[in-house]
Amino acid sequence: MASIFSRIVAGEIPCYKIAENERYFAFLDISPLTPGHTLVIPKREVDYLYDLDDVEIAEIAVFAKKVAEAIRKAVPCKRIGSAVIGLEVPHAHIHLIPIQKEKDMLFSNPKLKLSQEEMEKIAAEIRAQF
Repeated sequence: MASIFSRIVAGEIPCYKIAENERYFAFLDISPLTPGHTLVIPKREVDYLYDLDDVEIAEIAVFAKKVAEAIRKAVPCKRIGSAVIGLEVPHAHIHLIPIQKEKDMLFSNPKLKLSQEEMEKIAAEIRAQF
């Protein structure tokens, strides 16, 4: 059965899309740690990021860098933190999280509950930076 992320890529489940190319896709996390928290995934369903081949690892890193640059221009923050955990969804993904301090990256922190309008506004602001 396809992962929830594969279903998002296929358009079966809606998302707040940030960017995509032929191989990679970025969208807002619906349970963000901070506003602008984005997930970057390969369109090809692979369970763990480091199971990607060397070319794919390089390509997704470059794609994630472009997404992170757009987030940093759109969302006030000191840095864009990156995390690879991979336990929540069996589909490789990189978390890009706008942070002011290290504690903003704690996945044990309460998740934000942003309205649809807030999520759409954030996504539009990030997309505008590409």
